[in-house]
Amino acid sequence: MDFQAGILQDGSPMESLEKQLICPICLEMFSKPVVILPCQHNLCRKCANDVFQATNPYGQSRGSLISGGRFRCPSCRHEVLLDRHGVYGLQRNLLVENIIDIYKQECSSRPLKKGEHPMCKDHEDERINIYCVTCEVPTCSMCKVFGAHKDCEVAPLQTVFQGQKTELNNCIAMLVAGNDRIQTIISQLEDSCQSTKENSEAAKRELCARFDALAALLEEKKEELLQRISQEQADKTAFIQSLICQYKEQLEKSSRLVETAIQAAEETGGAAFLMNAKQLIKTIVEASKGGRLDKIEQGYESMDAFSVSLDHLTEAVHALDFNPAEEDEEYFDGEEEEVEE
Repeated sequence: MDFQAGILQDGSPMESLEKQLICPICLEMFSKPVVILPCQHNLCRKCANDVFQATNPYGQSRGSLISGGRFRCPSCRHEVLLDRHGVYGLQRNLLVENIIDIYKQECSSRPLKKGEHPMCKDHEDERINIYCVTCEVPTCSMCKVFGAHKDCEVAPLQTVFQGQKTELNNCIAMLVAGNDRIQTIISQLEDSCQSTKENSEAAKRELCARFDALAALLEEKKEELLQRISQEQADKTAFIQSLICQYKEQLEKSSRLVETAIQAAEETGGAAFLMNAKQLIKTIVEASKGGRLDKIEQGYESMDAFSVSLDHLTEAVHALDFNPAEEDEEYFDGEEEEVEE
């Protein structure tokens, strides 16, 4: 009981409750509040419809009650897909409506306290009830009759209030629409960033593939040239080995002939010596004349003929760069002319 009495006597809990019942668009107490699923924020149904129509200018007419599309919550920017009924298809928050009714009944049952309505600072007993259009400030009737605003143009406070409230609502709708456009641009920029990344990865893969193919071609050419050098080495080595065998055979024959000649020279008997000497001398003379074999030319073992100059290829590699679009077009045009020729 003491706690409830404290709530009724202290205005802060009621003020806190009132803040929870204020629409973020019109800044007034909810009127037919609708709940935005799944973020659970509330809006006046009319305010929600105004925001939806402002953010969908190319949809159906503002007077139409049937318009599906996307709706972005102005409180948390959560996006909701509406059906063909538009915002009128959103669920009414009956709990909030009941709380508003109870709050209004409670406020109407309490006596009006001095200070709950703004009072004029020049006339303390006068409530501020008119608006000075000239000075653009709210004031009281006494200020208009006798005070500082007697020569100014005034208007009913409620009229100016409704006009500026409508203007503020329009500004809020414009801000919400502008935020949606900015969000769209951000999404497009993020998509462009992602596309740039994907295109860059594709270009890297293509470049690596071309360099790998070039490296494979160079490796294949290197193996071919190495094979040619190995073949030349085998041919020359085989020829030199055949000459070595021939010279060894000749040396062996010559050595045997020398031994035979030495044995004949050691013969002491004249008749026995003369029987073989003439034929032996003739054999030695013929062997010395006709026993000449082939020789290799000077520098036969050199492999200088297999040296390769890669300077032009090195320069071409250093000159590698990405082709501009114009050069690519000229290159393809040249290929087409060659094909036509």
